[in-house]
Amino acid sequence: MAPKAAQTAPIPSAAQVGVIVIGYNDAGHIADAVLSALRQGAGVAEVVAVDDGSTDDTARVLADLARRYRRVRVVRRRGNSGGCGTPRNDGLRRATARYVMFLDSDDVLLPGAVDALLAAAARHHAPVVAGACVRRELPGHREVRWQQSLYRAEAVHDSPAERPRLVRDTLCVNKLYARAFLQGHGITFPEGAFRYEDFVFTARVLAAAPRIAIVPDAVYGWQVRRSAERPSISLDRNGPDNWRSRLAAHRRSVEIFEEAGQKQLAHAARVKFLDYDLRMYLRELGGHSAAHREAWWQLTRAYLAGFDAAELAAARAPARWIARVLLAAEHPRDLRRLIELAGRPARLLPPYARVEGRPVWDVDLPGVLLDGIDTKPLRRLPVTVEAEPVVSARTRLLRIRVHEIYGRLAAAGPLTVDLELRHREDGAIGLTRDAVLTPEAGRDRGAGLGPETGRVRDAGLGPEGGRVRDAGLGPEGGSAPGEGISSWSAEVLLDLDALAVRTRGSPPDVWDLRVRLHCADGSSLSTGVRAAGPGLRRTAVPSRGHGVLLVQPYATTGGSLALRIAPGPRAAVAVVTRKLRRAARRR
Repeated sequence: MAPKAAQTAPIPSAAQVGVIVIGYNDAGHIADAVLSALRQGAGVAEVVAVDDGSTDDTARVLADLARRYRRVRVVRRRGNSGGCGTPRNDGLRRATARYVMFLDSDDVLLPGAVDALLAAAARHHAPVVAGACVRRELPGHREVRWQQSLYRAEAVHDSPAERPRLVRDTLCVNKLYARAFLQGHGITFPEGAFRYEDFVFTARVLAAAPRIAIVPDAVYGWQVRRSAERPSISLDRNGPDNWRSRLAAHRRSVEIFEEAGQKQLAHAARVKFLDYDLRMYLRELGGHSAAHREAWWQLTRAYLAGFDAAELAAARAPARWIARVLLAAEHPRDLRRLIELAGRPARLLPPYARVEGRPVWDVDLPGVLLDGIDTKPLRRLPVTVEAEPVVSARTRLLRIRVHEIYGRLAAAGPLTVDLELRHREDGAIGLTRDAVLTPEAGRDRGAGLGPETGRVRDAGLGPEGGRVRDAGLGPEGGSAPGEGISSWSAEVLLDLDALAVRTRGSPPDVWDLRVRLHCADGSSLSTGVRAAGPGLRRTAVPSRGHGVLLVQPYATTGGSLALRIAPGPRAAVAVVTRKLRRAARRR
């Protein structure tokens, strides 16, 4: 709550921003959203809070805020519009400030957001200013910057055509807009139950070719609550209707660019669809029913049929390979391989087929060329590295397996693999120690690192100690050096006590795993580790420093391996208690 002096002080003449907050049945969060706008300080002239026909306590919460804070004005709709576009348009019509921003009821503006955006608008005379959005996965508080490459440094573009990659940031909420610019170009949101309305709004903004300023400041906190009883519109993906709505919004965005003569932006939007939207939804396909998968497949094939060869070629290799499989196959096939290829990092699983010497998806799809497999540097190939955790009272190790890919690894000659554990919250990692390694060792040779590190280990790979699997590459495998080798293996010891030192007395910490593979020809690659084997379960193990550790290796949403560690009996009991409470609530 703001101090009383701030509540009763007159609105300063410098106030230039109206924040439009929309909400529906979100009484538990909307006050935090409104207060995050008010706490921006003197730059905020008004907060226009639009209640989209809520039936819970949202109206009461907003009325109370309006009584306490004279900058808050409430607009209450009689019925729910079914989407986010209509209440945002209502807020736009009621706003009077020079600039406007949009804020959802379950999100927050980050401290200093308005000052950073306003300063850039004045400095660059830009009617549109965009700042970084931080995506927060709750309740775990993991933070990831949205479209990070766009917000590394301050920049100004006289027109979006100078930076077509701007189409990748489809959010409307991390930006400041001159209200006169929006009114002058008639830019509004789609009305009614239109999902992904920000796709269309952002396309209309970019198609109007404004001068756009970019600031690296984090301005918007996007709070993602996947366990919420009522998921947000974008997270409600239980049926194919969500994908159908996303396709419709993307199609309309491309049409807007084309109608405005912005061919570069239309091309960039289609490439973005392949690189981002297609891969994101494909990654989730394995958890849906056969009927859902079939419907998704047909919808996607129909949409991709409108893409030209140049748009497919401009997408990253995993995306264009996926698109070619979809276009070539009338019904769902090879879903496990496609889902792994759609992951981040992308992983290409066997078979590794060649037809007439060319790498292809499979022998029965000879037209689906995997271009670049034979020419790209090894570090850019979707190599699959698996790790099977073996954690018990006596054993604490990872069994790592590096899979061949069209003979490229055999030709490079894998020698060693470095394992890196990165702390998810603060990104802390360990430093590699110098060690003499032999390719036949196949297991950890290094001494322990300090307890403050992320534990990097170096292991040897080779045909003897590495336990090579002689499964063969098939008749199309070619004659690369090492033909017949389909994988390399190694075992790496885990010092769980050292990992647990920095988490004493705190909730369980999570460590993400990456590896760097070193080859005889001097090449190397870094990638995430795919979770494998039966060891993905919670285990209590004895600990020298903590008495007991609760260790849970698990597969992330993308299939990568992570370790969750809770040190000490009290932490272990707390973890189990929380799990039992969640189970009770579900019942």
